[in-house]
Amino acid sequence: MTDRAGGAGRVPSDHSSLLIEQAHKALLERLRDGRLTSGGFLSMPMLVKQLELPIAAVRDAVKRCEACGLLTVLPKRGVAVMDAGPEMTRECLELRAMFDCEGARRLITQGGSIPLDQLRSAHESLRDAARDRLTPEMPKRAIEVDLSLHDALAAGIGGGLAGRLYAENRDRIAVIQNTRPFLPDRIVPAMDEHLAIIAAIEARDTGAATAAIREHLSGTLRWWGIGV
Repeated sequence: MTDRAGGAGRVPSDHSSLLIEQAHKALLERLRDGRLTSGGFLSMPMLVKQLELPIAAVRDAVKRCEACGLLTVLPKRGVAVMDAGPEMTRECLELRAMFDCEGARRLITQGGSIPLDQLRSAHESLRDAARDRLTPEMPKRAIEVDLSLHDALAAGIGGGLAGRLYAENRDRIAVIQNTRPFLPDRIVPAMDEHLAIIAAIEARDTGAATAAIREHLSGTLRWWGIGV
């Protein structure tokens, strides 16, 4: 019989599981919005204070984030946020492009549906606004619009293992994106690259969609100063 009171065979109670989920969600939110930045370091007490949750729950949440490559536990020191260096950036963006290509292929060949009109409108609106002038909220809006298409393409791969791997990689890319804000000279071409992907999917042209996704990858890598 499992001992819920303690010991090696202890199974977390419903309350403990809830606290772990809360800690994990809070950690992800801070990684996604930039409150925990690439290359940053926190001691465990500092992290517990930030999350305002019990240390046991925070430790379990940290382990989950470490398994996804978002954090690294440094024994007897604390926790380091993933380093968004050139190699990590390249790997994450190339992995996303692979998911995008497969998602687009399935959406086209299997008759999947994504809100193309809504996506096109959002991209055109942001592109045109960026051509006019940069406003304080525009970099954040650019990230949201950018992710909207990638998430739509991910819908094509479903919610199984591939979907979970996509979600983990999405979080890593969020950390990367927070290290450098979108600027007008990237917003406009990025939106045009996305619009080419949208047009290819609307035309149900798998080859054109794949080419447009690869072109977007090349443009994004160049933006990050990474050779293609």
